[in-house]
Amino acid sequence: MLRKRWTKVLVFLACLLPLSWAGWRAYHQDLTANPIEYITHFTGDWTIRFIVLTLAVTPLRKLLGLPELIRFRRMIGLYAFFYGCLHFVTYIWLDKFFDMPEMLKDVAKRPYITAGFTAFLLMLPLAVTSTTGWIRRMGGKRWQMLHRLVYFSGIAGVIHYYWLVKSDIRLPAMYGALVGVLLAYRAVVWARNRRPRPAMKRAVTAAL
Repeated sequence: MLRKRWTKVLVFLACLLPLSWAGWRAYHQDLTANPIEYITHFTGDWTIRFIVLTLAVTPLRKLLGLPELIRFRRMIGLYAFFYGCLHFVTYIWLDKFFDMPEMLKDVAKRPYITAGFTAFLLMLPLAVTSTTGWIRRMGGKRWQMLHRLVYFSGIAGVIHYYWLVKSDIRLPAMYGALVGVLLAYRAVVWARNRRPRPAMKRAVTAAL
């Protein structure tokens, strides 16, 4: 079933549901007493969620025996970047009104903003080079090496969230645990692949 073309359409629409929900609440003027803060947190939450989902595709396809899941990884990753863009635009436009000096002061005074910018900038080359054409131009190995930046983007996103909250760290701790498990899985697989394989035993026939 996962090979069907319509499944991609379903996943695409499912990824739009958070934005649709936010739009519905905005239409009904139900974005809490501080709409900018709500939108900022909402888009940030969904950015890290989609990063986690992107990282989860490879382990799930191997553990569940569903290689077809790889068809959705690029789309989910691009949605992570999409919600990251919304998060970034909310900050520079709705919150700071493109006031660059004020934003630079924020970066200097608030380390969580630096971590957030780092996570976003790490996603930028991944989104740009996500097409099949870029895979051909870069070559498979170099493309894979570049796209491992998603690991560091996930870590920076968790740090951004952890430094942002003041007391209740349950959500950033949960996302941090998920990212940690997904990266640990990759480390274990990498370590196993690095082990030298035992040489084939040669059959020796004795001369009679």
